[in-house]
Amino acid sequence: MIQEKTIEIEGIEPVIIFGPHDTHIKKIRAEFPDVSIMARGNTLLLKGKQEELQVLQQLLGEMVNLAQQHGEVLDNDVSTLLSLAFTPVSSGTPAQSANNDIIVTTKDYAVRAKTNGQRKMVAEARHNDILFAIGPAGTGKTYTAVAIAVAAWKAKQVKRIVLARPAVEAGESLGFLPGDLAQKIDPYLRPLYDALQDMLTAEKLRALTEQRIIEIVPLAYMRGRTLNNAFIILDEAQNASNKQMKMCLTRLGINSKAIITGDVTQVDLPKEIESGLMNAKNILQGIKGISFVFLDKSDVVRHKLVRDIISAYEKDEKQE
Repeated sequence: MIQEKTIEIEGIEPVIIFGPHDTHIKKIRAEFPDVSIMARGNTLLLKGKQEELQVLQQLLGEMVNLAQQHGEVLDNDVSTLLSLAFTPVSSGTPAQSANNDIIVTTKDYAVRAKTNGQRKMVAEARHNDILFAIGPAGTGKTYTAVAIAVAAWKAKQVKRIVLARPAVEAGESLGFLPGDLAQKIDPYLRPLYDALQDMLTAEKLRALTEQRIIEIVPLAYMRGRTLNNAFIILDEAQNASNKQMKMCLTRLGINSKAIITGDVTQVDLPKEIESGLMNAKNILQGIKGISFVFLDKSDVVRHKLVRDIISAYEKDEKQE
């Protein structure tokens, strides 16, 4: 049912919310093509389905909060809110309650499960100690996993977070990268830092890493450890060998949980080495306490072209 909604921007210059030459509004319109959004003076006139208007009202409320706290709303802020914080309304699927989708709250906004696949990740992580989240690029696997881990730590369900990635070259050798070992490894771990920096202030993240409450390490550094009261994330697990996968899974100690994420279509291991993720998918299903969530192109939350790119590659692979 089509409804109308009027939102008054009060106490803030409308241009901060609308953007120079309405650039923020134009970006929002692109994400909500079925909603009419008219900016007049300090008023926004919205016309569309109730579910979409509710999401828009929440988004605009977060923008107002940002403006009140920082005196500005940047283009990147709008992109972040659109891509990370709000549940989009897909055709034929009504939006769920916004509160039910919240994974963790930050200083500036709430991080929400944005797709059905991400919602399933959240639900399965609550009821299982080990979760495998498998899907293509852009489906928010890593970001959602990090949000779940941060939420568990904030709720004092675990005492620390350990994030790991295999340091496997994708067309570039570590030996030819500049810097010492830490600097060479940093590019592999950077996506994990980026996700954490969206959920914790820079000062908080630095303090937690110095106290080793949060560790971000290459997978090889996990060997020989027993991790109690910890939330473990193994990212890009398709690039872990069978031995590495077994080693990581058996680090799980008392009151610990793990999320393993990966994309079986992007394996960078040498051809003679089997992906530990693909092997785990075959041999671990059916074990109580281990759950598998499979995300697909409908869960893509990056640029809208990413979904089309995935479809094109899938079509090409089927023709081979």
